[in-house]
Amino acid sequence: MQEYYLYLKALHLIFVVTWFAGLFYIPRLFVYHIEAAEKPEPEASILTKQLKLMTRRLWYIITWPSAILASLFAFALLAIIPSFLGQDWMLVKLGFVLLLYIYHYKCHLIFKAFQEDRINWTSNGMRLFNEGSTIILFAVIFLVILRNAVDWIYGVIGIILLSVILMLGFKMYKRIRDKNPEA
Repeated sequence: MQEYYLYLKALHLIFVVTWFAGLFYIPRLFVYHIEAAEKPEPEASILTKQLKLMTRRLWYIITWPSAILASLFAFALLAIIPSFLGQDWMLVKLGFVLLLYIYHYKCHLIFKAFQEDRINWTSNGMRLFNEGSTIILFAVIFLVILRNAVDWIYGVIGIILLSVILMLGFKMYKRIRDKNPEA
């Protein structure tokens, strides 16, 4: 089974990338959906119908299958090298993966609500929510690359700094957008 490790790892990484692509894009579609609902008719109905179709396709054709396949290949990798489960960096990484599943599930709940025309978010709130997957991605990448229980603390500090920078960027963008709605 060891000879298949690199193939399984490559497949795992491919589906992690496509999973994150879906998680990065679906909140952006949610933002568009929120803003479309605020437009006058018939524009609102036309845009909403198209955005529902786009989110449904993204969610069920790309994001969910990618999440499942990334997970299956991860389990296969852990079956080949179970000693990873005894390493601190892997346990911390799995904690962040759990957060990613929670984020994914929250996206699913939002997706279902939007499909039923229940919009309880502002576009700015959704833009902020959109940064969750970015923060998790940074955490996981640093943990996998550094593979050190002490270095992940620096990574977490870096994630906090990244979050602050993202929040500042978000606020700056909001100011620009308020001044120029076409931005």
